[in-house]
Amino acid sequence: RPPRAVEALMLRFTKMHGAGNDFVVLDLRDGQSPPDPGTCARIADRHRGVGCDQLLTVEVPREAGSVASYRIWNADGSPSGQCGNGARCVAHWLVQHKLVHTPEFSMDSPAGLIKVTQADGLYALAMGRPQFAPEQIPLLAEQQSVSYQLPFEGKIIEFSAVSMGNPHAVIRVENCFDAPVERWAKFVQAAQVFPEGVNVGFAEAVTRQHIRLRVYERGVGETLACGTGACAAAVSLMRLGLVDRQIDVHLPGGVLRIEWPSDDADVHMTGPAKLMYEGVWCND
Repeated sequence: RPPRAVEALMLRFTKMHGAGNDFVVLDLRDGQSPPDPGTCARIADRHRGVGCDQLLTVEVPREAGSVASYRIWNADGSPSGQCGNGARCVAHWLVQHKLVHTPEFSMDSPAGLIKVTQADGLYALAMGRPQFAPEQIPLLAEQQSVSYQLPFEGKIIEFSAVSMGNPHAVIRVENCFDAPVERWAKFVQAAQVFPEGVNVGFAEAVTRQHIRLRVYERGVGETLACGTGACAAAVSLMRLGLVDRQIDVHLPGGVLRIEWPSDDADVHMTGPAKLMYEGVWCND
């Protein structure tokens, strides 16, 4: 018998990026189900699909007063709890599709309500309060600390740990460009101290107002930018007293402004979002 034909699937999409972190945005406000993990992976494939770091699904709002809700899917089809660059792209998508008519509005994210302010082509987001308790990250540790250690090849990898709606390990390095990003990140991700996986950032404090950062994301690999990673790196270095409370985070894909006024305040992130093109993806 001939093999069973795969049912053709056509999805309208918008391709966007925030500081080089690129996304495929799907409008599912009609109640359509999100793509399954296999379809996510095919869409995200940079050779045979559209190509992206993550997929974003825009859906009907869950809370009164919100314009829309969104969910985040990694390139391997696994769900993500939060994505700062993705949130800005969703905000820009809503503006471009005339669903927003005020400079301030709210969206429902997987990690809770996100408040957005748009001005001069940039989007400022209130990203919530960082969580440092091991059970909130989650991290397998006996007690909370400003830094943790893992033995690796006769050396010690020292890192900070924080949740910005998703888990982050932040490793301070002397030179961001020379950091062994993939090798160290894969080790930390495989160490099983983060039960839900982890994004691993490599942060270099250049001045008190400026850091460089590279991020190796769970389910994706190294990306040109990571919004929650920028927030995580910023608050980690702020807690260590190495930088001021408002800094610019320079990532390979662009610059994000991060502000954390005090330990009991929300983290605010400001940066760009760009709509690149729209199309139809066909799996036949």
